[in-house]
Amino acid sequence: MAQALNAALRDAMREDPAVHLLGEDVGALGGVFRITDGLAAEFGADRCLDTPLAEAGILGTAIGMAMYGLRPVVEMQFDAFAYPAMEQLVSHVAKMRNRTAGRLPLPITVRVPYGGGIGGVEHHSDSSEAYYAGTPGLHVVTPATVEDAYGLLRASIASDDPVVFLEPKRLYWGKGELDPAAGVPPVGRAVLRRPGRSAVLITYGPSLPVCLEAAEAAKAEGWDLAVLDLRSLVPFDDETVCEVVRSVGRAVVVHESTGFGGVGAEITARVTERCFHHLAAPVLRVTGFDIPYPPPMLEHHHLPGVDRILDAVAKLQWEA
Repeated sequence: MAQALNAALRDAMREDPAVHLLGEDVGALGGVFRITDGLAAEFGADRCLDTPLAEAGILGTAIGMAMYGLRPVVEMQFDAFAYPAMEQLVSHVAKMRNRTAGRLPLPITVRVPYGGGIGGVEHHSDSSEAYYAGTPGLHVVTPATVEDAYGLLRASIASDDPVVFLEPKRLYWGKGELDPAAGVPPVGRAVLRRPGRSAVLITYGPSLPVCLEAAEAAKAEGWDLAVLDLRSLVPFDDETVCEVVRSVGRAVVVHESTGFGGVGAEITARVTERCFHHLAAPVLRVTGFDIPYPPPMLEHHHLPGVDRILDAVAKLQWEA
């Protein structure tokens, strides 16, 4: 996935001289996770810019760049490092197009490595998607496969709307085939990764591999689980989600961020409102616990795993 993201940035910069990268250590070092490796050497320091350690200043600079016709791609080094830039993001990036009646779009892509599973401490493991998804004016995208990492990043950079592009850092080393000529998937479309008839696991980003593993393990219990990858949290693909839920009648939403006030609460509400008469049981959630991110030695208890997912599926069967 890291190589796919690197390829997406390189191809976007080659095709459009308006695309500029900026962030902490994105230049000579190539980023903490080496996502921007080699880009400064190819495009120069004026298009791949190392910045001071000042996230509000980085995003504020990107706003000015976008206002003057560039397409900045900002890297926030870690999920929780992005919080100092929230005022710029919420008050300006998210509102400028609406504030100017569409005359001044801000085509900014904010790349955020996010989530746990790598043994990081609390400021390196946050799942902060609910903050962004709850801010009108922002698109929120999170890939879970190598192919989507490339395609969705290309689509995000090309978008005239600002995009918060959440990169599941524990999937950076995931393997997969990539054909850059295969086309770019549209932002805002979910995809069914696995069909099934017993229930559907609705998920995104770092939880997709866990759900696929749970679906495989569920066969031993006689359950045939579908797995739906949202890919985009905003815009939300109500059409695809409801089509799948209505066809199976049971659903579990899985994500590693907290349950209270998490994105899963919104997904559950939307599914319940739109699919109520097709549901054989209440929509359930399997999430991280409602605590600050735990120390590395304990994170495996915090993150949703196969057993917790199968426990929820078992409850769905009982509720029916």
